[in-house]
Amino acid sequence: MLKKVQKSKPLKGEITISADKSISHRAVMLASLAKGKSIIKNFSSGADCWSTLNIFKQLGVGVNIIDKKNIEITSDGKLQRSNIPLDAGNSGTTTRLISGILAGQSFDSEIIGDESLSKRPMKRIIIPLTQMGAKINSVDGHLPLTINGQKLHGIVYLSPIASAQVKSCILLAGLNAEGQTTVIEPAPSRNHTELMLKYLGADILIYKNEITLSPSNLTAKDIEITGDISSAAFFIVTGLIVPNSDFIIKNVGINPTRTGILDIVNRMGGGVNILNRCTVSGEECADIRVQYNDSLKGCIIEGNDIPRLIDELPVIAVLASQADGETIVKNAEDLRNKESDRIKCLVNELKKIGVDIQETADGFIISGRCKLKGNAELDCYHDHRLAMSFYVAGMLCDEPITINGFEWTNISFPEFEELMSSLE
Repeated sequence: MLKKVQKSKPLKGEITISADKSISHRAVMLASLAKGKSIIKNFSSGADCWSTLNIFKQLGVGVNIIDKKNIEITSDGKLQRSNIPLDAGNSGTTTRLISGILAGQSFDSEIIGDESLSKRPMKRIIIPLTQMGAKINSVDGHLPLTINGQKLHGIVYLSPIASAQVKSCILLAGLNAEGQTTVIEPAPSRNHTELMLKYLGADILIYKNEITLSPSNLTAKDIEITGDISSAAFFIVTGLIVPNSDFIIKNVGINPTRTGILDIVNRMGGGVNILNRCTVSGEECADIRVQYNDSLKGCIIEGNDIPRLIDELPVIAVLASQADGETIVKNAEDLRNKESDRIKCLVNELKKIGVDIQETADGFIISGRCKLKGNAELDCYHDHRLAMSFYVAGMLCDEPITINGFEWTNISFPEFEELMSSLE
């Protein structure tokens, strides 16, 4: 699908951002492991989250779709063997997290995915799960995964990378393992799993980058999902760079492990206003007012910044193209293991429209302020975040651009274009 994007008028008004995908995945998984009935409110419409939901239906969990945004989960806390492979679609989160759950079951499972997911690395979870006693067969560390359910034992795992997916996989395995399970990260990664485990009554201790979980029975509760700051990031950047824009994004999750985008915006001199703070099912939430800023400055993004904004780096690159001076992104080599090699693909495509960007081994360097010329076709490489980042860039281009494969936005954010149009 080719999508044409042209220069935008100022954006005004307010929108309610779509539900957080990371929290939606975890809500289905943990509600399925809890005894009783849970209602998940404001569930994500993204295809990835529905892959998770469909897998747990296959595993015998009661699922009642109340309406498009609300789902009832009924479970006795136990899963049943599926007679067919579990299809994770394009979702790395689904695959990595559910592997931890399935590794400790009394039955065997097979996880498959689409062509893109089948190229993504799974050794990062296979290694710690194997240390816990799991038996997992893969195709050289890739899907399909065959998981032979085993009795697991707790471990202390020093994670070589700050990864919420790796951490969550191990903790979910630890729910049903013998003894305590501890994960120690080199830097904090998003902590939605820990917060939801605590909310549902798990025996969990959290101290900085160290999390310890004891075997626990979870208690079913209703779970309300906040808006996704990763989705809001596209609008935050758009509001900052499209002249004379001024609007409010409502219901945005502002979990401190996810607000790296806000820290970078402040570092670049484009501060946003945080309004109406509250707490929803253990997660911090607020409204965000975004206003155009023509005095952005480049900055360095590295180290502990990266785990808190890894998914937002493509659209941050668009933001950096409109800032004075140089923006340097370092220590982001994990971008190469996403739905695409996001470093190489981002650099290749942004160059087409006039962004002064250089690829490095672990990131990129952008020299602003760039005049975006447009008049080009950009390929999103089956990557939803690249597609939406290029759409934002197209809103500044002098001439229209086209984006090849724009339908991949349905993976995470099918409402993206509709919400953007509502502000124009």
